[in-house]
Amino acid sequence: MDSQDEKYFESLASGKTGADDGYEVELAKADSAVMARAKVARPRAEAEKDRDDGEPEGQLTVDVYQTPTEIVVESAIAGVKPDDIDINVTPDSIVIRGSRRREKQAEQEDYLYQECYWGRFARSIILPQEVDPEGAEVMFKNGILTVHLPKANKKRSKKLRVRTD
Repeated sequence: MDSQDEKYFESLASGKTGADDGYEVELAKADSAVMARAKVARPRAEAEKDRDDGEPEGQLTVDVYQTPTEIVVESAIAGVKPDDIDINVTPDSIVIRGSRRREKQAEQEDYLYQECYWGRFARSIILPQEVDPEGAEVMFKNGILTVHLPKANKKRSKKLRVRTD
């Protein structure tokens, strides 16, 4: 890393960005016994919204792949009840929201590692091709959420024959 990069990261750590660009960045230092989480830079309005109810929103990790007839979205979300998952599909996007609640929590100083995310989570995905929201199917098995989105087949055409009477 060159000196210019070092200066940039030092300015981030000190909280001096030099301009008010409408984004808020929070950095967290990892404790030797506890892994700390850092918030990703987001528009300030979103960060304010998180503070209103006191609970930040994590980003859900997903795998997205396609077959010739559908787009499939998969996510490992163990520990979440199906009633705590909300999925909204439009022809060009999918939004998955939910919440994972911790049954029992240890005191902060008792953690050796803290890597699992607990609380609200969400993920918005812009799809590469239009899908048919009415034909979408969801399966939740062994902590894996799978959403099958049938592709809208706009390229499908029907050849018409001209008949003469």
